Amino acid sequence: MDTVDSPRTASDTTPLIPAGASKRPKTPLPKFQIGILMMLHVTEPIASMSIFPYINQLIRELGITGGDEAAVGYYAGIIESLFFVTQALTVLRWSRLSDRIGRKPVLSIGLLGICMSMLCFGLSTTFWSLVVSRCLCGVLNGNVGVLKTMIAELTDSTNMAQGYALMPISWKIGSFVGPLMGGMLARPQDSWPRLFAHSFWSKYPYFLPCAVVACLVVLSYLMLLFFLEETLSTKRQPKSTLSIPSGADIEDREALAPRSMADIPMRSLLTPTIIIPIANYTILCFLDISLRTLMPLFLSTPMHLGGLGLSPSSIGPWLALIGISDGVFQALFFAKIVDWLGPKRLFCVSVSCFVPVMLMFPIMSWLVHARGIVDHAITLVLLSQLVLALTWGMASATIFVFITTSAPAKNVLGAINGLGQTSASISRAVGPALATSLFAFSKEHNLLYGNAVFVILIMVAGVLRWLASQLPDEIQDRDE
Repeated sequence: MDTVDSPRTASDTTPLIPAGASKRPKTPLPKFQIGILMMLHVTEPIASMSIFPYINQLIRELGITGGDEAAVGYYAGIIESLFFVTQALTVLRWSRLSDRIGRKPVLSIGLLGICMSMLCFGLSTTFWSLVVSRCLCGVLNGNVGVLKTMIAELTDSTNMAQGYALMPISWKIGSFVGPLMGGMLARPQDSWPRLFAHSFWSKYPYFLPCAVVACLVVLSYLMLLFFLEETLSTKRQPKSTLSIPSGADIEDREALAPRSMADIPMRSLLTPTIIIPIANYTILCFLDISLRTLMPLFLSTPMHLGGLGLSPSSIGPWLALIGISDGVFQALFFAKIVDWLGPKRLFCVSVSCFVPVMLMFPIMSWLVHARGIVDHAITLVLLSQLVLALTWGMASATIFVFITTSAPAKNVLGAINGLGQTSASISRAVGPALATSLFAFSKEHNLLYGNAVFVILIMVAGVLRWLASQLPDEIQDRDE
């Protein structure tokens, strides 16, 4: 590859990771600042997934379905999807607003929105109050797109991919903490009758997990307020406390900051190089949120309908185990597996595991129908599904590398992040409602013995596998 020896000034058209960047020593990550960003990021999966273990029971107790167990999935899917529906409508606008007023104010609004909405959700006693609280949480929360832009501004061309690889880990931590709190703290008057004997807990049996989530959000807000540095160059203090090793890195950081998303025509970004990774990410998010939604629904569905009939207190720890196992596995082995297989091959292997993960559900239905109890055989199938889910989980971290390195120039990184997050939010909005509705429809009409939903999702996974084959074989001129 030819190189140009003469110096040149960084501009908006300079490649995001220039040729020859591999010859520069890697800049150490600003660990404290990125650690705060990961703590802020973890609040979204906690808020969105903490309701998963008990939402089906809550729908039953509200009497919305009139005693129709098969219809629970319809209403649970609506509630679970509303957060992502409303977030998809506003996340790009929040990202653009952060270019004008700064990153920290937008993040503050998002955290306060999560806090208020969770408290409202815990105090809700009607279906429509649940709807309003979930919509409030999504409308006021555009944090994910802003957090990704801040990571770009805190890193340079030598360590940007390393910084982005941490994002899925914080999501997995939230996937562990959220269901754990939701399952263990729901209906505390049943688990700890002496401590929660007041009539308040009988009237609002699901307020405690919501209140604990709100407290964690307040803690994150205090970390943001006192310790997080503003990264938008026009709003940053002249003498920043950020660790900036050299003048060359300053140049990189200023060029990486998105100048103004409003000035960037979105049509110019609709190229195959950018669209293919985002399309993979979109379908990946749809299948992942569908799996996370179907899991507690299947576990809580009565045995005579093909589920396992487990209680929220049993579902929560199992979902937590899946989340923490995924996070620990990625933290310890992801980088080594990427070096061994390469990003594309690992992504293809990971998405291929979705098919056997889905097949485990009808296998468990058949076993519980034949045996009548949840015994060691079903436990073995659940553990096998967990192992496959760990491999599936690596797809999220891998696709972030492709999305980040698809940016053709430094000034479009923020726009690509916003576009990708909007697509992901739409998928996460459609996924729960569609998956749970298909589950309920399959059970009501006994389509393919109640397993039609799994067949449909397997077909979608086939599309994702084909899209994965369209990703570039090698990431050229990109730092790991």
